[in-house]
Amino acid sequence: MEKRVSSISPLYSFFMLLSLLFVSVSSSSRIQSNPTPTPWPHQFHSILVMNFSGSNEIINLWYDWTNGRNFNIIQKQLGDVTYDCEWNNGTSFVWTSKKCSRAQLEVGILVPNWLDGAKYLGQQTVDGFLCNVWEKVDFIWYYEDVVTKRPVHWVFYTGRSAHVMTFEVGAVLEDEHWQAPAHCFEGGEKEVNNSDGFTESSMEGVLRSKMVGLNKYKSPSISSF
Repeated sequence: MEKRVSSISPLYSFFMLLSLLFVSVSSSSRIQSNPTPTPWPHQFHSILVMNFSGSNEIINLWYDWTNGRNFNIIQKQLGDVTYDCEWNNGTSFVWTSKKCSRAQLEVGILVPNWLDGAKYLGQQTVDGFLCNVWEKVDFIWYYEDVVTKRPVHWVFYTGRSAHVMTFEVGAVLEDEHWQAPAHCFEGGEKEVNNSDGFTESSMEGVLRSKMVGLNKYKSPSISSF
């Protein structure tokens, strides 16, 4: 009986050692692999504070991938409100109470996983939150809270930045608010084929309208990690 135990013990020890080695290698691989950005929820509402060269704006962003639409309501500091409504077929309306511009863009709204393939840069504390940071084709720098996986901050290649104040997953704007006003269909301003000049202040609108040929843009001067 004693001989049988002694003959099994080395084999048992071997398998135990092999198991521990496998666990160690697996844990090491998980630690060394870079995190990836969390895809956007299919529907959410977010309030953003935008800043560019001292000019401030508040944007109510309504993202609705389920219904193929995106809405940015842009309040300039002590100024007018601009409405930027974008559809997945590339149609975009940007209007105020007095004027309206229409555009037919080459791409629709951002897909939920639009950050796939972004380069991981490490971690940085922004607005009091420890964030994972990614860069997408030298165009946008995206900061996501390490704990909650919610977006915290964006920086565009131009230096325009967005601070995420609220992020309501599942919030949906009622259908009647998506309709462009009558003066968008009464002639007026000439239709344009790109969004330069009228959706520049829209966080999602800027990114969406520039998705073609992003590689031509240069990196902004921001701190390294």
